[in-house]
Formats: sequence, structure tokens, C-alpha cells
Amino acid sequence: MTTSLDTSEIRGIPVNANRTLSLSVLSGKGGVGKTTIALNLSLALRREGARVLLVDCDLGLANLDVLLGISPEVTLQDVLISDVSASAAVHRVEDGLDILPAASGVPELVDMTTDMRDMLLSRLRPLLGSYDYVFLDLGAGINGTVQTFADMSMARVLVVTPEPTAMTDTYAIIKVLAQVHGVRDFLLVVNQTESREEETATFRRLHSACKRFLGVEPMLLGGIRQDPKVAEAICRRKPLLQLFPACNAAGDLVELAKRLMRSREAMSDALEKRAVLEPSSL
Repeated sequence: MTTSLDTSEIRGIPVNANRTLSLSVLSGKGGVGKTTIALNLSLALRREGARVLLVDCDLGLANLDVLLGISPEVTLQDVLISDVSASAAVHRVEDGLDILPAASGVPELVDMTTDMRDMLLSRLRPLLGSYDYVFLDLGAGINGTVQTFADMSMARVLVVTPEPTAMTDTYAIIKVLAQVHGVRDFLLVVNQTESREEETATFRRLHSACKRFLGVEPMLLGGIRQDPKVAEAICRRKPLLQLFPACNAAGDLVELAKRLMRSREAMSDALEKRAVLEPSSL
């Protein structure tokens, strides 16, 4: 039986007094559409009236700016090493949607030291409370920087495709975060599916393995159908929802955004229990 997103069942995803919900978007392997989903999901929420900040946390190998066709002069690298304020690095995509771009080709940022991560987080935190949602677009894989941000987020959105390698790598991420950090809540997005049946089958296989071997039961946020308009939007360096709002994939992304909005609203009693970014063990 499919375990889908039910706002009455979600636990461990609190928000702070400013009603800011932080979500890390991550994947076990590259090429599954993680950054495209993070960008367009942010845009879909903005168009529902939310204030959204999208942070490119793929430090050292950034590509969010490429998808948007922009060349930012200030990035998270400057915030970290040049004492630039986080607000100075914010780039306005459209009213209500901001991004914090990262640098590319900076290997020392890929796996930051604990001191570097603490410094970056301390400079980001004052900015975060002014948004309804903060998305952290993390790098693929499970290095130390990915683990830190995933652990400190209030929710983790794992993007997976029906490919066996993608499912294996997603299971590995869940295993590390569960066993090392004690994280138990995960939301799965099944991308590039041929049908709803394939979406359900992919989720069931992952859910079964996680429940049996890890004692963890991820939730299904939803799926996104295979759509040629996605590749076209990437090539044109524009968000899918701006270019092709009526295509199948765009419709699926809008539905995912609405589910997140309903879940956030249902968690109003937990708003003051955690800061926007805080280790799950606290």
C-alpha cells in the first residue's frame, strides 16, 4: 500500500515563529532533476502567494545561475570568505522569489570544515526568517556539507528516478542520515516517470527497503511525469513554469507546491519549536 503525503501524519517538520519552513532538496546521484525541481517548486510556491528563498548549496559546483541565465556578481563564496552580508548576495528572480547563488569551480567549498559551515550558517540565519519557505538545493551525494544542511533542515525532499542506480543511491542517503544523524522524516519526489503506476512502483520499492532494513518510512510527496518541455526550458535557461506553465511536468510541480502549503498550514501549532536551521538532535 502506498504511503503518500498526509499532513496529519507528518512529524518532525516544525517551523519557527516566523513561519519559515526550511527544506533541503537532495539526491543520491546527479542528473535526476534536483535543481530543476527546486527552482520550479520555489516558483510555484511564490505564485501561490508565498515568499521563497532558494539557496544554491551545491557549493563549488553551482548551476542554479545557469538554469536562470544569470551571472551573479556576489555569491555565497563571498559571504563565506569576504565578509559580505548574505543580503548583499540575494538575487531577485521575481517579486517574492529570491535566490542565493553559489560559486562554481571552488573545490574547497564542496566539503567544508565544521568551522566554515558554522560561519556560513551564522551569516545566513538573520536573513531566513523573512521568508515563508527556504529551499536548500544541495549537491548530489552524501559528503559532509550535504549531511550538515540536510540534518539542519526541517524537511528533506529526496529526488529519485525509476533507475535502479538512483534508487540505490537514495537508499544510501536515507541510511546515512538516519544512522548518523537520527533523521527519520523524508519526502520523496519520483521524477521522470512514464506513468503514475511507475511512480507508485518506484516509491513502494524504496519504502519497503527503508522500512525493512532501516526502520524508516519515507513519505511520497508526489511524482513528476517525463516531459520534453523540461529539457527545452533548461536549454533556454528559463524556469519551466515561466515558459511552459500548461505542460504536464509544470502541472505536477504546482500540485507538489500545493501539498507543501497544506502541510505547512497544518503544522501551525509547531511554529515555535525550532529555528529555521537547527540540528535535528536539538
